[in-house]
Amino acid sequence: MGILVQKFGGTSLSTDEARRYVLGHISRERQRQLDLVVVVSAMGRKGEPYATDTLLSLIHEHGDNLPPRERDMLLGCGEMISATVLCSILRSNSIPAVALTGGGAGIITDSQFGRARILEIRTEAIHKALQEGQVVIVTGFQGVTETGELTTLGRGGSDTSATALGAALRAERIDIYTDVNGILTADPRIVKDARPLSVVGYAEICNMARQGAKVIHPRAVEIAQQARIPLRVRSTFSEEEGTLVTDSLDAEQAAIVRDRYVTGVAHVSGVTQITVHAQDGHSDMQLHVFQAMAHHHISVDFINVNPGGAVYTVFDADADQAVAVLNEIGYYPKAVSGCAKISVIGGGMNGVPGIMARIVEALTEEGIPILQSADSNTTIWVLVREAFMAKALQALHAKFSLHQ
Repeated sequence: MGILVQKFGGTSLSTDEARRYVLGHISRERQRQLDLVVVVSAMGRKGEPYATDTLLSLIHEHGDNLPPRERDMLLGCGEMISATVLCSILRSNSIPAVALTGGGAGIITDSQFGRARILEIRTEAIHKALQEGQVVIVTGFQGVTETGELTTLGRGGSDTSATALGAALRAERIDIYTDVNGILTADPRIVKDARPLSVVGYAEICNMARQGAKVIHPRAVEIAQQARIPLRVRSTFSEEEGTLVTDSLDAEQAAIVRDRYVTGVAHVSGVTQITVHAQDGHSDMQLHVFQAMAHHHISVDFINVNPGGAVYTVFDADADQAVAVLNEIGYYPKAVSGCAKISVIGGGMNGVPGIMARIVEALTEEGIPILQSADSNTTIWVLVREAFMAKALQALHAKFSLHQ
């Protein structure tokens, strides 16, 4: 039988009602004669008893002096609770199941606690359980080192666990279940007529995820792309198909993709634009600026470099330190805080004239100044004041008729 990897996020497991939906999805796929590997996140979100952020708050109350190794021991608990509870539910409904930790499932990582990278997956234990007819439940977000130390995989870790297992097991597909019905053309909290996409390419969804869409982590998409395994992003609370992520399109899907230039719009808020002008005799200014940012572990983005200077963004939380560092080395930057990076994303825009003109037109019609812009083959970025962010997203969504 073929193998299907299902991943259920925290909201999919946080209540009895949600867990009944999870049971339904597992039962449906078993009836289709698929071998199932089910990856689970910690239950719920911040404030709920077993959520990862809630576990972290237990040590924050006491000064947050826990070393990274011991912090990973704490953070791994949430997924273990989810896995064992789901195992109990399945067995109570006459579905044979076994729960495995990341290490028990053979996920071997390096020893970078809190942001470990997967080195290999030894699939013998999973294959043995599948041959016995069991649903294999695996704790997401975690693995073990060669010496048996528990590690966590960092942001998006459960998505990464699911796609890495799918690749190692040569699964037919990976289904990522969340609380929205697939990948939408924009954030529905801001753009009310945002609609689900039926099919997108790996590159498009990677860019959407990197530029603020939080449905799936880009690291997970990259693994699926390398293994050429289709992904589906689906709602736990519906039986609709959601969004298929693949580059292997049938004729009907290919026609949909070719027919659209722009797939969606995404945003990242809370950024500061920093402008540094080169002074006479300072031809290596850019080198000094970015070395200084790197030395102080300040992440930079949206970089424009020219002979006259450099413009880039940092997160608002890092802005004061970035400015202070530049002042210390003799550069006196201009900083514009409270900005938002808007991304217009689409695999069909490459080589198509007029896309930037329409972006500028949409924002100009709404009186929104563009502070900075950049582009790649599949994405055009513009920087605007955060106060204009919602209006900019709505205007661009309408300009490219993404609601249709």
